[in-house]
Amino acid sequence: MSHVHVAVWLDHNEAKIFHVTSKSFEEATVHSPKEHTQLHRKSGSDDGHRAVEDERYYHDVAKALGDATEILVLGPATAKLQLIKHIHRHDAGLVDRIVGVETVDHPTDGQLLAHCRSYFKAVDQMKGNQFRKG
Repeated sequence: MSHVHVAVWLDHNEAKIFHVTSKSFEEATVHSPKEHTQLHRKSGSDDGHRAVEDERYYHDVAKALGDATEILVLGPATAKLQLIKHIHRHDAGLVDRIVGVETVDHPTDGQLLAHCRSYFKAVDQMKGNQFRKG
């Protein structure tokens, strides 16, 4: 099934993927294999470096976005930027489909869905399209 509008909210532990229309949505979640791993520098650590990002996680997220025509990437910190970098390196077919990248904290699913619908409606209006009713 092809989805026009897909939004992904992600942090380093999970990605929530929303296939959005004006009337309905489908949600899927991709969990990082390293969920609950501390990625930030720990006070007093010997090397002071972050844990290595898991490319398999970003590959799984990119795969879940594969049927989207328009993609909105959201998240509270750097995971969204890591996803964008991964897409540029490994999934170049998705690059032109990304219509926005925004920093948002930890909204409820309802808040996230409302934001996505509003965002995609504005994108469609700018392109002269009607927001998909599906």
